[in-house]
Amino acid sequence: MDILLKIIQVILSLSLLVLVHEFGHYITARIFKIRVEKFYLFFPPAIFKFKPRKSDTEFGIGCIPLGGFCKISGMIDESMDKESMAKPPQPWEFRSKPAWQRLIVLAGGVLMNVVLAIVLYIAILYSWGEQYIRTDDAVYGIEVNDLAAEVGFMDGDRIIAFDGHPAPDNFYDLQIDLLRDQVEEVTVIRNGDTAKIQIDPVYTPAMLNTPGMFNLRLPILVGSVPDSSLNAGADLRQGDRFLAVGDTPVTFYRELQNALTAHAGGMTDILLLRGVDTVSVPIKVSADGKMGVLLQRDISELNITRKEYSLLEAVPAGFKLTFSTIGNYVQELGLIFSPETEAYKSVGSFITIGSIFPSSWNWQIFWNITALLSVMLAVMNLLPIPALDGGHILFTLYEMITGRKPSQRFMETAQMIGMFLLLMIMILAFGNDILRLIR
Repeated sequence: MDILLKIIQVILSLSLLVLVHEFGHYITARIFKIRVEKFYLFFPPAIFKFKPRKSDTEFGIGCIPLGGFCKISGMIDESMDKESMAKPPQPWEFRSKPAWQRLIVLAGGVLMNVVLAIVLYIAILYSWGEQYIRTDDAVYGIEVNDLAAEVGFMDGDRIIAFDGHPAPDNFYDLQIDLLRDQVEEVTVIRNGDTAKIQIDPVYTPAMLNTPGMFNLRLPILVGSVPDSSLNAGADLRQGDRFLAVGDTPVTFYRELQNALTAHAGGMTDILLLRGVDTVSVPIKVSADGKMGVLLQRDISELNITRKEYSLLEAVPAGFKLTFSTIGNYVQELGLIFSPETEAYKSVGSFITIGSIFPSSWNWQIFWNITALLSVMLAVMNLLPIPALDGGHILFTLYEMITGRKPSQRFMETAQMIGMFLLLMIMILAFGNDILRLIR
């Protein structure tokens, strides 16, 4: 059921993005009186199609859910309709229009995706506002995984700066900004003193593929004691806060883990804070240093920043969020096209996209992901690859600057090369997903 819900969300989100993108091409073409032969969601063969009376356009839904298309008369596209292109140009055709009009039609899809992202972000901020944990409010610092420790970070570090600039305000942006900006030096507060951590670029590939380098460091509480636990009969209650194991003070998970390991295979007393009382409880410790207790973090000390937006506040904030997201994604693409980062290994297909949707329906998350995907689709389509909008835009700009229009044969060849490149990218994306599934 979880997988089915993810599939439904992916199809709904991508269908909306494709319709908006292709509508951008459609409406700009119609403004300049260019004939649009077909407007399809998904690819043929068609499972539904119709042609309105007095319309030149056939609208339809295909049975292959991999996107959609808008077939514009007199334009070399993925249909490779050489027969039509061999005929004399007609006044209603794309190729008969001035270069500036063709440029607007080509950019129409990208512009509509940007507009959609702006509208969605405005609606999200107005409806739900923002809530996040500020980096400055991580008063106990970070809790690191093995990779972060190897890079040079330690539990309890408070990150304050990247390359001399203030660290991201949102705690959960730390890792992505560290990678996106290719940070070379991180400044932290460690045991009351300032320390510098030099980031060796050799770790970049591992950091890209290892989420959760930095977690919030919070005091540890007793969550629950399963009936099968070796301490099922011990006086342990949900919400008890750890103070010590034997004579060793403990507050955080790693401290508790290390203290228990020192008593592996035996018994010890643990000191707990229960309400306002301090209690000592004898417990058993397994041979591998476990006590058989489910733990939880003390979120009562967590300061969550919440911001509400009026409609007048949401509009400029939505614009700002859209363009900052565009800038961030452009930086991330730069990592992908840098072979030394091995970021290309993180490229994913529909499987990866599906994995980021939640397994239960949440409109706020759905629209946030859709807005992000709309930005990604806009930026990806601007890449100067033949067969993408960006490739066609590049050739049109060349024509406008030089006054020389690329030949039809050149455009057909470029389209074939572009389609081959896109096929290779799709193979890479699906290949990466398959490798992740079988590992």
